[in-house]
Amino acid sequence: MTLAENLHPGVAYVFPGQGSQVVGMGMDLYYNSPAARQVLQETEEALQVPLRQLLFKGPSEELNKTSIAQPALLAVSLACLAAYREEAGSNGGVKPAFVAGHSLGEYTALVAAGALRPFDAVRLVKARGRLMQTAAEIRPGGMAAVLGLDEETVESICRETGTQISTVNSEDQIVISGERLALARALDLATARGAKRIMTLQVSGAFHSELMEPAREGMAIAIEESEIRTPETPIVANTTGLPLTSPQAIKQELIDQLCQPVQWHRSVKFITGSGVSTFLEFGPGRVLTGLVKRTCREAKVYNISDIKSMREAVAAIP
Repeated sequence: MTLAENLHPGVAYVFPGQGSQVVGMGMDLYYNSPAARQVLQETEEALQVPLRQLLFKGPSEELNKTSIAQPALLAVSLACLAAYREEAGSNGGVKPAFVAGHSLGEYTALVAAGALRPFDAVRLVKARGRLMQTAAEIRPGGMAAVLGLDEETVESICRETGTQISTVNSEDQIVISGERLALARALDLATARGAKRIMTLQVSGAFHSELMEPAREGMAIAIEESEIRTPETPIVANTTGLPLTSPQAIKQELIDQLCQPVQWHRSVKFITGSGVSTFLEFGPGRVLTGLVKRTCREAKVYNISDIKSMREAVAAIP
């Protein structure tokens, strides 16, 4: 029986993106799971940076750099997945009906779906982080989360200020991107129009906006040089919230998501509307756990980030 024939209709795997990184992530798994240890060692060799030292000891300023944070999160999320499959034994754990990743996490989802080899994912994410960092230096900007306003209101604010919606996390949690002055004006307008909370994000650029345009060409070249296979599990795309099932569609998605918004709310609605009621989040933090619950309160969500949480997930979903 192939993986595709053994999909569990009620389960989805999800993978976090940049912002979930924290010093110490992956350390428990590294010392307690041979499979996770192998993933982290191989990723360090592929990156040619002291990855384990940065993960376990920091400093956070270095770990938070886009060029480091992105491959580091990929590595730890893949380590979490490897540990889960190892603990689950010969069947490799519950096979999901869908996989999805938030921004950077889309690359981890591609590996989980069998569409991208881990080494190629590391190479692409390393290039992505470098290109996005360079784009941020060429066209500086920032990002901020707006809570308590609907998408239509935020879109109106963006039109008035020259900013862009860059992520729709839930009905009332929307991230905008833009040049610093334009972003400040947008946040003032959001406050005046009733936003419950404004949070400036600690990122180095205006990701998922037109300010990332300088990264597109280099990313397109890197993606075209990579072997992307037909996925064994449908991947729900960031830019559309709909499944990707062909290599060409995946390649186009990875280019488009640099400058287009992450439609996470739409993705979760599609997945739950397709019969999924249980989500496994592989990676540090509980960002996606919280966002899934905001969209679907009835969903069961398990975050797998260390040995304890991994074993609890294996026991809960036989």
